[in-house]
Amino acid sequence: MREQLARNISFYRKEKGLTQEDLARTLGISFQAVSKWENAQSLPDISLLPMLSSTLEISIDKLLGYATQDKQISIYEEAYQTQDYYWGTEPNSACYQVLRLMPPTRRLKLLDIGCGEGKDAVFFARNGYEVSAFDVSDAGIAKTKALAEKVGVPIHVFKADLSDYRLETHYDIIFSSGVLHYLKPEYRRDVFDNYKKFTNPGGLHVLNVFVHKPFIAPPPEKEPNAFKWHSGELLGHYRDWLIEDSSEIVFDCDSSGISHQHAMAKMMAKKVNASF
Repeated sequence: MREQLARNISFYRKEKGLTQEDLARTLGISFQAVSKWENAQSLPDISLLPMLSSTLEISIDKLLGYATQDKQISIYEEAYQTQDYYWGTEPNSACYQVLRLMPPTRRLKLLDIGCGEGKDAVFFARNGYEVSAFDVSDAGIAKTKALAEKVGVPIHVFKADLSDYRLETHYDIIFSSGVLHYLKPEYRRDVFDNYKKFTNPGGLHVLNVFVHKPFIAPPPEKEPNAFKWHSGELLGHYRDWLIEDSSEIVFDCDSSGISHQHAMAKMMAKKVNASF
């Protein structure tokens, strides 16, 4: 918890535009104390938590790393609260590319970031990967667990917010489809540095992001917490990795019941250590 709390204090302080001195002044403590919190050298006194959470405008639970939400993050929370699977149960085509590039001929740990209702995570578990998966939606997590139980595969599923969750465990494969647009541009470097750091040598990232194109109309879904990427932006995070594939597509979508288009950048990159 100490490491998570340290990251959260730093993350939400910066999001509020506060310096360590600003936060310390508000709390009536020294800026050295705030610095020690953010470097995980000490913990805030419990009596300061209410004022700290109020100043940073998040709940104490979220400050401590529990993924309770102060506001709705995903527009799909309600859509997932049905018996039907909103996205179906067929895996994303990128799942088969993971099988081709890193087949589970040995124990491979895979993380599905933003697993939704679990169709991809369950596919990977059925094919022999050791799967962990997280999402911000309670309904999505419940349906992921239900689908895994129905199929009879083990998956470690947990709730986390993409914006402030950071890895502390190494994985061989990191997979994410259709969720990275919830990540604010100013935090992408920090998040991707964390994902890359906690990927084992020879590991693989398979990701996609929605990209902005002036010739494509905005989608009918109103997502206040969505931030599109620019062409080439995702590739820029992997200039020191082996690029297996980096492509961009435009595709038709009717998920909202209204036909529209999306532009999407795809990335498959492998972590290769230098031999010199």
